Amino acid sequence: MPVISMFYGLIISMYYLDTKQHNLPHIHVKYSGKEAVYEIPSGVLIEGEIPANKEKLILAWIEIHREELMANWDLAVSGNKIFSIDPLK
Repeated sequence: MPVISMFYGLIISMYYLDTKQHNLPHIHVKYSGKEAVYEIPSGVLIEGEIPANKEKLILAWIEIHREELMANWDLAVSGNKIFSIDPLK
């Protein structure tokens, strides 16, 4: 599972060929023993939980980097190497 960004204790990942469980473009987020999955286009929480203050950071990051995330998604679902995305600063 390639990590594409890390900031404020959040680890953002995207799996290769990951269309079976969640058939939507999405990212996986880990924070302090918790895990969650967020849809890229809308930022909607699909599964799991993250503290509310950290969720606000995730949603802001998704908004800022949506185009890069979708480009990575297209690469990942076809099994190609994805790229890192700048953290939230």
